[in-house]
Amino acid sequence: MRKAAPLLFFSLFVTLMIPVLAAPGPALDRQPSADYHARREALAKKAGVVVLFAPIEGPDEVYEFRQENNFYYLSGQTEPGTALLIAAAADARGDSPARAYTEIFFLPPHNVRREKYTGPKLGAENPDAPKITGFDRVEEMSKLPEEVENAMAGARPVVYGDVSSDGEPSANGAPLTFLKRSNAVVIFQDVKPFLTSLRTYKDAGEVALLRKAVDASVAAHFAAFKAVKPNVNERDISALMQYEWTKLGCERPSYAPIVGSGLNSTVLHYAEDDNVMNAGDVVVIDAAAEYSMYAADITRTLPVNGHFTARQREIYDIVLGAQEAAMAAFQSGKSMLVGSSDSSIAKVAMDYINSHGKDLHGEPLGKYFIHGLGHYIGLKVHDDGDYKLPLGPGMAFTIEPGIYIPEEKIGVRIEDDYWVDPDGKLIKLSAALPSKADEVEKAMKGK
Repeated sequence: MRKAAPLLFFSLFVTLMIPVLAAPGPALDRQPSADYHARREALAKKAGVVVLFAPIEGPDEVYEFRQENNFYYLSGQTEPGTALLIAAAADARGDSPARAYTEIFFLPPHNVRREKYTGPKLGAENPDAPKITGFDRVEEMSKLPEEVENAMAGARPVVYGDVSSDGEPSANGAPLTFLKRSNAVVIFQDVKPFLTSLRTYKDAGEVALLRKAVDASVAAHFAAFKAVKPNVNERDISALMQYEWTKLGCERPSYAPIVGSGLNSTVLHYAEDDNVMNAGDVVVIDAAAEYSMYAADITRTLPVNGHFTARQREIYDIVLGAQEAAMAAFQSGKSMLVGSSDSSIAKVAMDYINSHGKDLHGEPLGKYFIHGLGHYIGLKVHDDGDYKLPLGPGMAFTIEPGIYIPEEKIGVRIEDDYWVDPDGKLIKLSAALPSKADEVEKAMKGK
């Protein structure tokens, strides 16, 4: 195996490319280090040798840094410009000795000048660094090429990393280029399929964080229930909700909040939130928060004046009925979240909508259900996961039927968050938030 490129060159790259590290922010509700360690070991068993780099924060960054999801999933660390190496245990082969499971966290060198702006940073020289990070070993970044070479000794010359695919940019691009130059024998392959497989299933700690994100988002929706009234601007509702969930410890919205009334209720990703709500219209509120990196996703549809018209209630009840039909049809290990097969709860919801109402022209309402029934949730609101698998224990997802009829200025979406418990039972995480039309109207009156 060819010798690594001069380590001084790699260290210089790290020093120049990581001029600013994120200033310490509010502490996240981090899972125990053992949970992240277990994920690293599980990935090593699938992939062998893995190298991942955290994104770099630019020198003039004015927005809060958010760690890349896969890096956080494996490390629980939020610092930019760091890296990790994991390598599966290997048996002795030929002249190569056996290798125990290896995991190393790499920290950039200190930049004294920058730390005057950002505050002191953890360095590899700190004897408590392994305990603080939860890794077996912590090294300075310049040692990464050498450690990669050590991990590859006697093993297949394949290193898995966040290799850019389909033209998508990757924070790992430039650092991986250095590693490629350091050893031309090594083949780099994409680790993301392995991580997608692991992230399909949430462990107990992840579910606990999702519950907190959901609970805070539910509280924000209750505040919106009481604040929605004629002549109130949509942005006032968005601002109120963000204030409410921030008070409860959430660091940011899961996505740009959608508060769309009247015709805007029929626009799926309406983002302006700048219309004055009018009596007689409905408003779709699709808004939720992240708690310690984990994202909720909740939608409710409210009558602006506090009372659904007969037609609005008809459409609303059909959407709610579709959600309830999908829930009733759920079978752990059999039901699919997507698709049109008989095992798909998406088909159940669509069939319900088509068989329970008509538009103004006598046509079935299914053509107004224009998006999927649901998606995985987790470290991002549309979380990574394998949709070819049936729903089962450990999976967390939304069920969100909707009907959008621009001709009638009626858009209705009801979205809740779910988890399948270890016994295969479907748990509605957002059950505390009313969804029946009568209950929604009562909640709007503060009852």
